[in-house]
Amino acid sequence: MQIKVLQDFGIAVSRAIADAVISNLLLEAACLLVINNMRYYLPKREKYWYIFVISLALSSLWLLVLRVSLWTLFKNDAAYMQSLAQTSTIRFAIAFLLIGSCTILSLLWYSQRDQQANNERKQDMERLARDAELNKLRQQLQPHFLFNSLNSISALTGSQPEKARHMIQQLSDFLRGTLKNEQQQWTTFEEELQYLQLYLDIEKVRFGYRLQTHIESDHEVMQMRLPSMLLQPLVENAIKFGLYDTIGEVAIFIKAKKISDLLEVSVQNPFDESTSPPVKGTGFGLASIRRRLFLLFARHDLLQVKQEAEQFITIISIPQQYESNNN
Repeated sequence: MQIKVLQDFGIAVSRAIADAVISNLLLEAACLLVINNMRYYLPKREKYWYIFVISLALSSLWLLVLRVSLWTLFKNDAAYMQSLAQTSTIRFAIAFLLIGSCTILSLLWYSQRDQQANNERKQDMERLARDAELNKLRQQLQPHFLFNSLNSISALTGSQPEKARHMIQQLSDFLRGTLKNEQQQWTTFEEELQYLQLYLDIEKVRFGYRLQTHIESDHEVMQMRLPSMLLQPLVENAIKFGLYDTIGEVAIFIKAKKISDLLEVSVQNPFDESTSPPVKGTGFGLASIRRRLFLLFARHDLLQVKQEAEQFITIISIPQQYESNNN
């Protein structure tokens, strides 16, 4: 295009070609300089002034180097040199627009890349903070249960040493499973149920005939997935509020079913309002589960508690599509 325009001004083809090649090579060098500069220095507040100043400076430098180069080559051609002087203003304007456009595009490109990197770092920091909080929540659930188990073992050592040894073995298996589950974020409902059974076996040694558990689950839920170590504090909460204020036999019902793309698990225990704390005061167990579900799914509606006919029911819902996408 430049060659054609120069020919229209009456410049010979050879000089038009040399002029176009030198002009565009110098212009390309100026644009590459801008791009390389943006890679190492990205203006923030002063970016608009920066675009104007660098475009003006490089355009002026480009025109100066161009005129010196062309004067060196064609200084004996008076007609060409006169044409070069006459077109300097339009050449400068075109160079200013092109270099300015290149500067703006480079600024947008590297700003977007910088913003993307910042967002990724922010997400990594949030994920690390979330994982740390999740780990802290899981760690806080164990000491209370462990202390109670050790106290029960201590009580059984003198009167029923054989039962105490059996409880120690069960506690060992339970803690071994805890260490294994802490290394994985998710587990199948079948695996979680096996882990839960170890916990219930220990609690049945503590409470004897008083603790009765009934587990109902459809076959299709066995391979559905949920956060590891989620059911144990749920059942521990049910035992705490179902047995601690009574001396008779208490039944805990655990039911699991699939509803659409959700794994729904409910835990039901007797609840005497006159002797038990109100529903709001269900303690650290449910509060930690609610917090953990929110950290994983960013939803507040996945844990529900209700009271029906002297029964306290806790229901958790685990989205399956969300979990599979995050794997």
